[in-house]
Amino acid sequence: MALAGLVAAAAFVLAAKQGPVREQSETVARPKKKGEPPAEEKKIPSKFGKKDRPDVPAGVPTFRSDVTAVSVDVAVLSNRGQFIPGIPRGNFRVLEDGVPQQVTSFSMGEAPMTVCLVIEFSNLFQHYWGETWYQTLTAAYGFVDTLKKEDYVAVVAYDMRPEMLSDFTTDRQATHEAMQRLRIAAYSESNLFDAVTDTAQRMSEIEGRKAIVLISSGIDTFSKLTFDKTRKILQEAGVPIYAIGLMQALREWYDARGAMGSIQRLDFLQADNQLRTFTKETGGQAFFPRFYGEFPGIFRAISEALRNQYSIAYNPSNQARDGKYRKIKVELVNPANGEALRITDEKGKPIKYTIVAKAGYTAPREVE
Repeated sequence: MALAGLVAAAAFVLAAKQGPVREQSETVARPKKKGEPPAEEKKIPSKFGKKDRPDVPAGVPTFRSDVTAVSVDVAVLSNRGQFIPGIPRGNFRVLEDGVPQQVTSFSMGEAPMTVCLVIEFSNLFQHYWGETWYQTLTAAYGFVDTLKKEDYVAVVAYDMRPEMLSDFTTDRQATHEAMQRLRIAAYSESNLFDAVTDTAQRMSEIEGRKAIVLISSGIDTFSKLTFDKTRKILQEAGVPIYAIGLMQALREWYDARGAMGSIQRLDFLQADNQLRTFTKETGGQAFFPRFYGEFPGIFRAISEALRNQYSIAYNPSNQARDGKYRKIKVELVNPANGEALRITDEKGKPIKYTIVAKAGYTAPREVE
């Protein structure tokens, strides 16, 4: 794959800048009051577990376990990426394989985040002091600097294989010291599938609100896993992925000058599609910044989606233990007529919104 030519330096910086539900038929989003305390939620700063570890205690909740209830974390975001609070329980409708489900518990709150930062750091693109090297580090350090002191973060870098640079910690100095190792890339492989599945499987043992923030080109060169197998593993792990796609402006710069071939162009389009698929199916979001000025807004959107959520649980009507994948869809409706909920701001103007939730889960399989 003749992609090495895309690592030449290209400077581009542009400042970028980066709303309220009353009755159940029309909701006015109430902005969070300054100084309002966050809802308490138990946080377990678990370390990365070894897969198939015999000492994992029974009953640790995962999306794959033998469950009688299914939990879904839902974020409702405005078109500006802001979390919309104050939506009543009765306006949420959960469908499993198209069948409405009975919600058994519902809550909304703000809590610390448990995030693993998964960073592509390969000699394929991240040449020392190259444009993509600089963009990668800008995104990684910039995201860490937006975390609150109670947030837990781990750092994993990958090329041929994933390497854990630091375990989950609230010590920002330890995190920055670990990221100092991101200087000279070693291998020219970029095995995205292996890295993201390994991380998601290990994080499936962690309780509380968790997510993977993936900083990557989306290119996979030589993973052992296929794309379809990777999708299945990520769906089963149930860890939301928020992806920041690299090299967007650089690709456009080369393409406009005829320096990118048709195969390279298709490779990058496929890479973007892979990131969109992984994020959509796990209940996350994908961002493709062209300018450095977009990073603060992206970090803010990720924080809004992760830190503020509606937690919904239901007992699935389909109790078959067949090990099959079940699709989940969360909707906002007016219970009086079943139509889509209309949300307005404080001035009565309608707000366009997006519902972010897991796309499904894998049912337990009966052990013979």
